[in-house]
Parts: sequence; C-alpha cells; structure tokens
Amino acid sequence: MQRSPQTADRARRQWQLGQTHAKAGQWSAASKAFASAAKLAPHDAVYALNLARACMKQGRMAEATREAERAFRLDPRSTLACALWAHCLSEQKRHAEVVMALKLLPADVPRDYDYYDTLARGLQYSGQTQEAIATYFEALAIRMDLPTVHYQLGVCFNDIGMKEEAAECFHTALALGIGKHELGVRGLLSYFEREVCRWRQAQVDLDALLTALHALPPDAAAPTTPFAHVTLFDSPEDQLLAARSASRLLAQGVQPLPPLKPRTAAEQQRRLRIGYVSADFHQHATCILMAEMLEHHDRERFEVTLYSHGKSDNTAMRQRIERAAEHFVDVYRQPDADIVQRIRADGIDLLIDLKGYTKDNRLGLFAWRPARVQASFLGFPGTTGADFIDYIVGDPVVTPIQHAAHFDEKIAQLPVCYQPNDRQRARPEVPSRAECGLPEGALVLCGFNQPFKISAEVFDSWCRLLHRLPDAVLWLLEWNTQVRKNIECEAQNRGIAPSRIVWAPRRAPALHMARLQQADVFIDTWPCNAHTTASDALWAGVPVVTYIGRTFASRVAASLNGAVGLQSLVCTTVQEYEDRIVALACDAAARAGLRAQLAQAREGSVLFDSVRFTRDIEALYLRMMARHDAGMAPDHLLA
Repeated sequence: MQRSPQTADRARRQWQLGQTHAKAGQWSAASKAFASAAKLAPHDAVYALNLARACMKQGRMAEATREAERAFRLDPRSTLACALWAHCLSEQKRHAEVVMALKLLPADVPRDYDYYDTLARGLQYSGQTQEAIATYFEALAIRMDLPTVHYQLGVCFNDIGMKEEAAECFHTALALGIGKHELGVRGLLSYFEREVCRWRQAQVDLDALLTALHALPPDAAAPTTPFAHVTLFDSPEDQLLAARSASRLLAQGVQPLPPLKPRTAAEQQRRLRIGYVSADFHQHATCILMAEMLEHHDRERFEVTLYSHGKSDNTAMRQRIERAAEHFVDVYRQPDADIVQRIRADGIDLLIDLKGYTKDNRLGLFAWRPARVQASFLGFPGTTGADFIDYIVGDPVVTPIQHAAHFDEKIAQLPVCYQPNDRQRARPEVPSRAECGLPEGALVLCGFNQPFKISAEVFDSWCRLLHRLPDAVLWLLEWNTQVRKNIECEAQNRGIAPSRIVWAPRRAPALHMARLQQADVFIDTWPCNAHTTASDALWAGVPVVTYIGRTFASRVAASLNGAVGLQSLVCTTVQEYEDRIVALACDAAARAGLRAQLAQAREGSVLFDSVRFTRDIEALYLRMMARHDAGMAPDHLLA
C-alpha cells in the first residue's frame, strides 16, 4: 500500500530526530524515534536498519536481530543490512545462522574483505573448518596484511591437526603485528609447536613468550594463555603473572551481581546447593575421573546442578553424567548474562568451575559473582589468578600450604589426593603384544602423555634410558600425524633408531586401557606430569615413575603415587628418575611386586575409593560454606 505524502514526511522527521539523538549517543531516545519512523513506513529498509543499530547499541540484541533481518529482507542487495544482521547473530553466538544470513546475499553483489572475514568466522565457530579455511583465503586475497585473519587461519589449521601450518600462520600474524593480542598468540604458538615436538623453533618462541610476559605492567589486563604457562614451564611465579592478567581481562566490563548474604538459619537447614560448570560433560578426561563422584553425592544433604556449556557428543558417558546429577542444565551457546541469571535464580550456594583456562572455558561467568562461594576444581592444574575465585581444591602434595603465595585463591586441601577416580573404569582382557605392535621380548617404556608434555629435556632423558637399556622400546601415542616424523628425526639425532619407538594409534577408552596393561613401566613427563593418564596407568597395574617439580601440574603424579602407596617412585632429580627406571627395568621381580600391589590398590586404595572421595570433598564444601555462613572471608582449609 502506498504511503500518503504526509505519512512519509512524518516518518522522515522521526528518522531525522533519531539521527540527532544517535549522534549525541542518546540511543534510547534514538531507538524510539527510529521505531516511530519504521512504524509509519514499514517497507523502508533504511528506517529498519537504523532501528536495528540503535537497539544493538543498547544491548537489545533480539530486537536488533529482528530489525536487521527485516531491513535485509526489504533490500536483499544491501550489504550493510546483511552485515548488521550477521553481526547481531554473531554477538549471540548463533554462528550457523551467521553463515545462513551471509549466504543469502545475491551472488552478483560485490563482496569485500569484511564479508569474507565474517563468513569465515561463522563457518569456523559452527564447526565447518575446511570451508572456513577456504573463506579465510578469500579474505586474504583481498587484504593479505591483516594479522587477525592469519591468526584465525592458524586456529583452523590446528583444529584439523595441521599444527605446523598453524604455527606458521601465527608467525605471520606476529610479524604483521597483532597488537594487544601478542602475548596470547605467542602462548598458543609455543603450545602448538610443542604439540608436534618441533623443539628448536619452539625454544625461540618460548623465550620470546617469557620476554613478553615479563614486560607486562603489574596491573595488566592482557590476553595471555595461562594453559601454555602451566604445561610448558615449571615457574609458579610466571603462571601466577599470566593468570592474573587473563582474569583481569575476563572481569573487564563485568558488573558483579549484588553480593549474597550469609545463609539464614532456615536456609542452612535445607540442602546445600552445588553447581558445577563445564563444557566437558561428555566423553572427556574430566568426566572419566569424576563420573562416579557425581553419582555418589549425598542427595539428602546436597542438591547438585550441572551447567553444561559444551556440545553434547551423545555418548554413553554423556547419558551417564546427565543421570548422575539432580539437575542438568544445558546452557550451550547461551550468553554469559543469561547463564549468570539462571545460576542466581537457582539459588546456588557453591559454584565450582571445572575448566579454568582450558579450551571452551567460560571462567568469565564467575566474574559476575552469581554464587555465595566460588571454587576451582580438577580441570585446570594451577591458579586462576582471579579475585572472583575463592578456593582452589587441591591436596597436601599438589597444593602444599608452603606454596600459598603462588595462588590467588585460598587453598582447600582434600586429605589424600585431589583427583577423583571411577571404579567403573573398564577392565578389559589384555591383547597380545603382537596385537599392540610391540616386540615380544622387549622391555616396554610407556610414555602415553600427549606430545605437548614431551620437551627436548624429557626426550633427552628418554633417549639416555634407551641407550642404557638396549632391549627396551619406547611406546608413544600417535596423537597427530606430524609428531611422528619430528620425534623419529630427533631420536636419530640422539643415536636412537626410529625402530625402537613403537607408535600407538588413538583408540576408544576401553581398548586403550586394555593395551596399556602391556607396558612394563610408565615413564612420566615434566614440568607437566601425567594426570588422568597416570590414573589410567595405575588402574591398569603399570607402575609410574615421576619427577616432581614446583608447580601443581608437576606434582600430580606424585600425589597419585602417594595415594596407592608408591611414594618410592617419586623422584626429585632427573638423575634419580633415570636410575629408578633402569633399576626397575633390570628387576622383573620388583616390577611383578608393584603390579600385584596395584592390583590390590584397585580394590583397597584411597585413590580408587570413590565413596570416600565423595564424602571427603563434601566435607570440604561444608567447611567452605561454614566460613561464609559465619560472615568470615575465605581462608586456607588444610587437610
């Protein structure tokens, strides 16, 4: 229907008024004027587009998305309307819809760099990695000198296992100048290079990473990669520095919710409400460890809610975890503000993060302070450096009170070991050595850690062991296709034939546990020990020899060994570590005795007593809450 001239004139005046308010930054008034114009002229794409922009400026993303889409539908050749619609969708993490929106632009409409960059990110974040890579190259064909595109391209290469290509993209991004993101990119670069054991170049980049870290001002809020520092360095001081910077960045722009008062006497009579937050409530190391703990929570005293911000993998483990908790809340891809409001509405007393700074974390949720008490547990072996995390759950070995200065949280110690375990782990039949690709009569030294934990120093030690033990083979996991060629080259450089390294392909957990039993000795890494992998080895009856360090991540295997009575296999120097392995290698009776001890430990040790562990951690949770109920600040809770 055609508008009258008077209606068109009123719409234009409202639009002009909106423009005036917009220039003054008065977005509420601007949106009202634009809404009036759009109502008077509902078929005018310009008015809808301006209304969308005003709504977006106020954070009214649902309305902004609706109006931006309407503007594009009214003018399907408008690259501006299409871009704004995609931006609104992206802000809500609706990445698949971003791709759909951008692909609606007619083929003959010219595309610029921003179009391809936005489309590539939508493809990347919706799991269409190969197509994302091709689209990033389209963006680079228009502008080759943009470091952020090279960075994102590197992330995509990493996601499909092309670690070396990812590292080269990161080198390019750094050379072009990535600005405030330099430190974070350097951390990922060092980590990616270690994932393929490209040690010589990695050492140069590790040195550059530390130089950049130490140049940070004391109050920095810069993007760092705390996980890289936890896994690649044995410096608790540097780990704390990196974590503090990252946590300040997470807290920027966050307005915490009003603080919750201590529970009233009546509230203390009800069950304690515990919330666990993770992206890993599926077939993942975290759930492999804590599934039975969740099942054993005392429902008469504790009301447990799981907030899952990760994708379901539809595995039996996912189904088991969903059954284990009283409430399973799927918040995948929901905005932080919505998740925080849900947690506050649920009345959670104690909120526990299971991710730290690992992949797909949502640690920023905790900066809003949705719960009375907030803690870090299991997923990240180090400090979060965050003033919004009250406690870190550890034990006397991984978090001794003498190390308190290395943590911004208060230390809450479990009496024996911080790591839960699952007695329902598989106990499959042992395959033959031939089925595992192992020589029949060889001594098998198993190093089944992920390759990022294998440094040049660790591999030097392992090669010295192979020289001292000519009948031994080194059994490694083939985590990616690139690590094998690099490791074998490094072995040859150290006088070890590649044939003395046996590669184990990745397998399902039950099959992996079955073959693990063919190892004679598990040889640990440092400064990041085996964690879940060490528990697997002990469950399989394989003794773990470890070298203890200064950080949480470098003390985990020592804690696990202590919990099964194998403190004698915890070494304090590299020389002691090598001598202990050689002694075991040469003493079949000693190895058999340790296997028998570990067989008994499956039934009788503290490490594999899930019920006891659950009661211990529940008691620790109650101690945390008791301080809050009494109006006292968090303090160290020692075993």
